[in-house]
Amino acid sequence: MPLLEVRDLCKDFGGLRAVSNFQLKMEQGEIVGLIGPNGAGKTTVFNLITGLIPPTSGSIIFQGENLVGLPPYRIAAKGIARTFQNIRLFKDMSVLDNVRAILHVHNGYGFWDAALHSPRFAKKEEEILARARELLEVVNLETRSRDPARSLPYGDQRRLEIARALALRPKLLLLDEPAAGMNPREVASLTELIRFIKDKFQLTVLLIEHQMGLVMNLCERIVVMDFGEIIAEGTPHEVSNNPVVLEAYLGKGAVVNRC
Repeated sequence: MPLLEVRDLCKDFGGLRAVSNFQLKMEQGEIVGLIGPNGAGKTTVFNLITGLIPPTSGSIIFQGENLVGLPPYRIAAKGIARTFQNIRLFKDMSVLDNVRAILHVHNGYGFWDAALHSPRFAKKEEEILARARELLEVVNLETRSRDPARSLPYGDQRRLEIARALALRPKLLLLDEPAAGMNPREVASLTELIRFIKDKFQLTVLLIEHQMGLVMNLCERIVVMDFGEIIAEGTPHEVSNNPVVLEAYLGKGAVVNRC
């Protein structure tokens, strides 16, 4: 059984079909890229998988269970976490507290424990603090833990968002343009980070990205969308040499350069 299987997924907005008969199977441990021009429907697919919007038709099977109709918090609790194109942090909170806030989803204590500051509350809070620091170390932000999130450079804010997603203990991590706005050095560092967290946390990763060097060097398999439909699927080599992809996504006569 695949970890994730999306079958015949469609989404209509009024008279516009944003996603049409989208199909995807992902096995445990894969890194799959989802690419295509702006407006192709990629982020809509992410929003459908995570329950932010309901599909018009189709099914989303995760670990054998259909997720259609479940609210986003239930889907997250089942093991799917994501980042967003537009960074969503608590900008005035510290870097550490941004991660701690997500970890409280799994706090393991009740209202009266918190109200009375019971020994159980104290123990769990210590564990949450230790876990938050561990995740910041993973994304190389431990030295900025007391700084407000808004003070971080753009690339580090992206890393913090990944740490917050990891705090949900996902099995499937959806990354929506994690390298947006990064320079080549930051992109190379992010590529290594994604490989590292995939192995360390035994993740399966679905990635939307326009940085083609990152996609081609990181992803084992690539799905290409255009106008809401899948137009190609295959290995990086197959996709980068597909004339339909080169014309629809990169422009006629374009060539992919690996970095």
